[in-house]
Amino acid sequence: MHSVLKAAHSLKHEIIIIDNASSDGTRELIENRFPAVRFIANSENIGFSKANNQALRIATGKYILFLNPDTLIAEDCFSKCLEFFEKNKNTGVLGVKMIDGAGHYLKESKRGFPGPWRSFCKLFGLTRWFPHSRWFSGYYLGQLNKDENHQIECVSGAFFFTLSEILSKCGGFDEQFFMYAEDIDLSYRIRSAGFINYYLSNTTIIHFKGESTLKDNQYIRTFYHAMSRFSRKYAPEKFGSFYNFFIESGIQFRMVLALISRKKVKKADFSLENLLLVGDESSKQELTNKLKTSFSGESSLPGLQIVFCEGVNYSFKQIIEDMQGKYGGKFFSFHSFGSGAIIQSTKEQISGTALLLNS
Repeated sequence: MHSVLKAAHSLKHEIIIIDNASSDGTRELIENRFPAVRFIANSENIGFSKANNQALRIATGKYILFLNPDTLIAEDCFSKCLEFFEKNKNTGVLGVKMIDGAGHYLKESKRGFPGPWRSFCKLFGLTRWFPHSRWFSGYYLGQLNKDENHQIECVSGAFFFTLSEILSKCGGFDEQFFMYAEDIDLSYRIRSAGFINYYLSNTTIIHFKGESTLKDNQYIRTFYHAMSRFSRKYAPEKFGSFYNFFIESGIQFRMVLALISRKKVKKADFSLENLLLVGDESSKQELTNKLKTSFSGESSLPGLQIVFCEGVNYSFKQIIEDMQGKYGGKFFSFHSFGSGAIIQSTKEQISGTALLLNS
């Protein structure tokens, strides 16, 4: 939330959070620390598509950004997106470069639609083996330079920047998709309406690929079933039942592999002995004081743990640059001055977990 507020500071904005029946104290945290945010708590988990549409119905802005909660945003991100829209009038939806919690580029930052050949390559591993091939990595548009702007087909729902008038014309997310593939579907409809979808390379966000998607095997099944649903919705008639059988077979194959190879998330324990605090001095001092009263004992993490401390003299944008540069490949955590929390990221499963510190 701190990074979003800093990126939106000079812009007229509204922030709407839809909470799908969380039980971790999110509501109390947001309402106490961010009273200007409009927080809506659902009594049950209604899914990603319905929750986003719920927010869309009450949003009043000219521009709409659907943003995952497990993200950190560079301070210039929103202004660069607005500038791009103003210069490229036929833009439908805009995505940006995304990295994970270890600074690695996320290939889902730019994607193609999952047609028969692309689906085959992804489902049976050719995309992974030939990540930069036009022929084998079309699902992730691997032939396109990640450090250049491009026209693309599909934008990730983790950062989905568009115009409210486009959503009025094309509709919001298809609510038959509970979670996953809804961004592919909406990107498809926007592009089919004559707009151009873009990947913007000159601003980067961190997407932790949140822990909510790693909790149990049901989320893995949901992903592959969503891909199947999209394929059935748009599969050309000439492929008929054979195409659907092929897709379903590949999905079952990948789902079994994913369930076998999946690792549990390991959370970090902190001690001052193996921490390297990088960043703003006031933020570092604040964190040091809180850690002394919050934790004791040895850390379970092997090696050095780097904590990026955002503050007046060290921005989120600088953190993102350093993650991809001189500190690449380390264990990272993140602290924003005044937040009273650390966001953890572990090497075994690059997810983001908020750790509240003692007041």
